[in-house]
Amino acid sequence: QVQLVESGGGLVQAGGSLRLSCAASGRMSSGYIMAWFRQASGKEREFVAAIRWVRVGTYYEDSVKGRFTISRDSAKNILFLQMNSLKPEDTAVYYCAGRTGNLYSTRASEYGYWGQGTQVTVSS
Repeated sequence: QVQLVESGGGLVQAGGSLRLSCAASGRMSSGYIMAWFRQASGKEREFVAAIRWVRVGTYYEDSVKGRFTISRDSAKNILFLQMNSLKPEDTAVYYCAGRTGNLYSTRASEYGYWGQGTQVTVSS
């Protein structure tokens, strides 16, 4: 069983930066994918970025490429999302998620572990 707790959200002006963290408790197996999703008010949850936990590789949704960076500290079991050049359309609740396996997935239904979410608001 893996438990996930996000932190680091807040209010920022357009063009600013935020770093989200997700602390994972429990054992992370060698085959594990961690990801960030977001859900804006009235919209479906959407994929943002994913990372392989052991053999590091990353995958990004097109709209965040070059602005967001996903990373992890495997020794401390912490997942990060560095968000730069934020735009008002990035406003959402951001969730970290985990799934077993070595294949990336952009589908929320394929992730079995979820955090409670952290609000990110970008003002124009």
